[in-house]
Amino acid sequence: MDLHVLTSDEQNVLIASILGDGEITKRYPGSRRKNNSYREHFSIQQLDYRIWKLNLLPPTFYFNKSCSFLVSPSLPLLTQMFNHFYNSNGDKIVSLEMLKLCKSPLFLTTLFLDDGSLSISVSKNHLKKTIYLTPHIYLYLQCLSLEDLCKLKLHIHTQFSVEVNTSKRSDGFGYILKTTKVCETMKFLKIVGEVSRDCPSMYHKTDWEFRFSQEVKRYQESYPGYEVIVSSSDRKKNYTEEECEVLCKMKREGRTDKEIAAHLNRPYWSVVYKWAELRKNNSEYILPD
Repeated sequence: MDLHVLTSDEQNVLIASILGDGEITKRYPGSRRKNNSYREHFSIQQLDYRIWKLNLLPPTFYFNKSCSFLVSPSLPLLTQMFNHFYNSNGDKIVSLEMLKLCKSPLFLTTLFLDDGSLSISVSKNHLKKTIYLTPHIYLYLQCLSLEDLCKLKLHIHTQFSVEVNTSKRSDGFGYILKTTKVCETMKFLKIVGEVSRDCPSMYHKTDWEFRFSQEVKRYQESYPGYEVIVSSSDRKKNYTEEECEVLCKMKREGRTDKEIAAHLNRPYWSVVYKWAELRKNNSEYILPD
C-alpha cells in the first residue's frame, strides 16, 4: 500500500490522526512484523467518534477486541511515512510534504476532534444583567515544537482561511494553537461543523448553535433573568442610523438574522446582539408587537 494509492479523504484523515491522537508504532527488534503499524487509544465515551473516523480511514484499519484502540496491521505505508512524522529523538514533527496533501476540511476536522476543544470564557455585567460568552478554538498540540506549530498555523491560514495563533502552555514543548477572535472561531466551526454533521456525539465541539443553547440553558438556571449573548469586538463597533433602520425593516419583513448579517456585511452574532439591544432600549425603530 502506498500513500498516493489512498483516496484524498483517507490521506487527510490519516495524516491528521498521526499528528493528533494516533501514533506510528515501530517494529521492535526480534519481531516477526516486517513493517510499522498504527495505534490510537481512546475512551469508550468517544467510541461514536472513532467509528465515524474508522469509516474514513483505509479499509485495513480496525478496532481491537476491547474497542479501546483503533489499529492497523503492519503496513509498508506506515514504515514509509514514519520519518515524515518523527525526528531522531522520537518527537512528532510536521512535514511540509505531508501538509501539501492536506487540502480537505476533513484534515482540520480530524485534528480538532482528536486534540481540540471549543472553550468558552465568560464575563458578567450584573448591572445590565448580561452574560457574555466568548468562544475560542484550542488545538492542544503541545507535543509539537513552536517551529512545527508555526508551519501548521500557516497551512491552516493558507488552506482554510482561518487565523489561529500560538499560545503558551506549561507542558510539552510549551505552546498550543488557538483562535483569538470570535469571527475566526465561527469560521473554524463552520468548516468542521459541515464536515462532521453526521457525527452528533461531537456537536458540543462542532455545532455552535447546539453548544450555545446548552450554555444559555445552564446560565438561565443559575442566573435567572440574565441575557446570554456572544461577546465580540464587533459588538463594540457602532451601528449607523441607516444600519439600524435597515435591520429593523428587515426584521419586520420576517428576514432571518443570517440574511440581515449578509446584507449589512456584519457578523451574525453582531446582528443578534444589536437587535436585542434595540428591543431592550425600546428604540424608536421598533414597532409594537
